[in-house]
Amino acid sequence: MLNIVHNLEGICIRILLLSISLLVIFTGCAKDEEKSQKPNEPDSAEEPETPEPEEATNIDKPQIVGENLQTPWEIVLYNDVFYISERTGAIVTIKDGNQIRKNVQLSKDLADQPEAGLLGIAFPENFTDTNTVYAYYSYQENNDVYQRVVTIEEKNDHWKETDVLIDQIPGGQFHQGGRIEIGPDHKLYITTGDATAPELAQNLESLAGKVLRMNLDGSIPSDNPFDNSYIYTYGHRNPQGLAWDHAGNLYATEHGSDAYDEINRLEKGRNYGWPVIRGDKAGDEMETPVTHSGEDTWAPSGMTFFNGNFYFASLKGEGLRRFNPESEKIELIYSDFGRIRDVLATEKGLYIITNNTDGRGSPADNDDRLLLLPYL
Repeated sequence: MLNIVHNLEGICIRILLLSISLLVIFTGCAKDEEKSQKPNEPDSAEEPETPEPEEATNIDKPQIVGENLQTPWEIVLYNDVFYISERTGAIVTIKDGNQIRKNVQLSKDLADQPEAGLLGIAFPENFTDTNTVYAYYSYQENNDVYQRVVTIEEKNDHWKETDVLIDQIPGGQFHQGGRIEIGPDHKLYITTGDATAPELAQNLESLAGKVLRMNLDGSIPSDNPFDNSYIYTYGHRNPQGLAWDHAGNLYATEHGSDAYDEINRLEKGRNYGWPVIRGDKAGDEMETPVTHSGEDTWAPSGMTFFNGNFYFASLKGEGLRRFNPESEKIELIYSDFGRIRDVLATEKGLYIITNNTDGRGSPADNDDRLLLLPYL
């Protein structure tokens, strides 16, 4: 009889333990289900993860369109042919995998200062009829460096300078400017640097540190803001990118001093402050940038606009960045290609030229290259 009692007690204890185990399991399952219904809520014991700044989403194999370029500066696409200017004094054409380099015969020898050479090129609508385009280049005369805007004509195996439209734009050891673009108003816009003489940017008697505007025949537009002057805006350090949004507003990229690179919205006659102000600082009748890099460095160069966003090349910042003018947000979207000098937006994607052969980069095999990247 005593054995039966002990056996009954053991059975009861095992049943009680089994019940407790089942209760714990069911409770845990209920809590796991509750968590699965709220997957986006972070654990209260941890902060949500913050992505690393300046992290770009890259593609494994960008399409290589051209390679072995020599310090390229600007990309132009005209009738399915790419034209790329090289600071060493040539223009490379690329079509259907065929790549041809033609030297440009200029009236003056190219200057060999840093950032100098054959820089911007711009193609008018009638290029097919005239074989003539606009170019901006640096030259040296009596130990001084200057820039000029000229027309050049394409021949069978070379290009040749045919006319000088603006001359003796001051140059220096650095800061030559050099971007030229034809705007929606059919005027030619030209960026000039401060020629390593910052005070010139505020001097309306000097063409240095400015954005210039001219008629395509080389004359001064009657609606320019200053009488008998090509000057459109002033107070610039070294602007190297120009692009218009869908509404026709003009934006520019600009190299800052000790970082503080800028994106400016340009309005005629306005003073953009260099060297008096930079960053968020304000000055009498001086414009602050739409945004700037602060203590970071982009070293921004060429810029393009597509579908509501600007895209701009970064040299020291080594990447391609996207700027939304509505939110004023800037994102690094591609990197790992080294220095990038220019970008061109098309329906197929973004064409970029690397700039690793300019003496400041680390060239890879077959650098520099023209690459096609998809939109992100």
